[in-house]
Amino acid sequence: MGNGVREGQVDFKRQDVEPITPTHVPSEGNQEKKKVLNSLMSGALAGAVAKTAVAPLDRTKIMFQVSSKRFSAKEAYRLIYRTYLNEGFWSLWRGNSATMVRVIPYAAIQFCAHEEYKQLLGSYYGFQGKALTPFPRFIAGSLAGTTAAMLTYPLDMVRARMAVTPKEMYSNIVHVFIRISREEGLKTLYRGFTPTILGVIPYAGLSFFTYETLKKLHADHSGKLQPSPPERLLFGACAGLIGQSASYPLDVVRRRMQTAGVMGHTYSSILLTMQEIIREEGLIRGLYKGLSMNWVKGPIAVGISFTTFDLTQILLRKLQHSTNVER
Repeated sequence: MGNGVREGQVDFKRQDVEPITPTHVPSEGNQEKKKVLNSLMSGALAGAVAKTAVAPLDRTKIMFQVSSKRFSAKEAYRLIYRTYLNEGFWSLWRGNSATMVRVIPYAAIQFCAHEEYKQLLGSYYGFQGKALTPFPRFIAGSLAGTTAAMLTYPLDMVRARMAVTPKEMYSNIVHVFIRISREEGLKTLYRGFTPTILGVIPYAGLSFFTYETLKKLHADHSGKLQPSPPERLLFGACAGLIGQSASYPLDVVRRRMQTAGVMGHTYSSILLTMQEIIREEGLIRGLYKGLSMNWVKGPIAVGISFTTFDLTQILLRKLQHSTNVER
């Protein structure tokens, strides 16, 4: 009798408490969805802020990459100033709308994919919940960059075309797609795809690897769990400097192949494009044209991007935590 009463009381309590649990403790599936959504939102914002900040320098770099003109800081300044005088201040951001259309999904996919690849590789190598070792850290970054590039490449092609042509030629992004498809064929939208992927592997791999490594070294030596925003900017700048320097020649080849149709050239392969650039302009002056500008633009953009992503992630987690506490 006594046992029956106790069991009845226990059953009653269980029945009373269990239905309330899901409202206070989110299920594992919901937590994973929120994590992915947070990564996508943070990545999108990070890409948009970073690219808008350096858009004038980015456009100038592309214009030198696709021409045979010799690059120098003085010539870059003249080009920017001439563009401002002839086309107006906002023309320095020409092509930035196409950049945003591409970079928002690209950055969202890249950062989100990086978080997912880190988790998968952490499980595979037995580092779940801990920092990855160097090789998996590089692989996670390379896979993230490759995934994003594969899914958004035509938008990068459109952005390059808009950056190097006068506004009379292409009125908007849709017009670029229509004219390229009609006049050059749909395959043109993927011209330069191979050098892009070959360039993304070292670029994204080294960028994420460097940033994650510097954060880990900082935590080990300072005892702080998280670096400050200026430290994040510095780590991101180092990541951008190393990543872009390693992949820069392939970036030049990609731009030449993307804009061949409007610049009066025909580039059939990566090797032939490289050979022609080296023959006409030289190895360093051709394949590394504009690299010094990238050493200014790249670290700023990557530093802003990584910092914005991390800080947005932290903010979103705090907001979600406070919302759960209130419930």
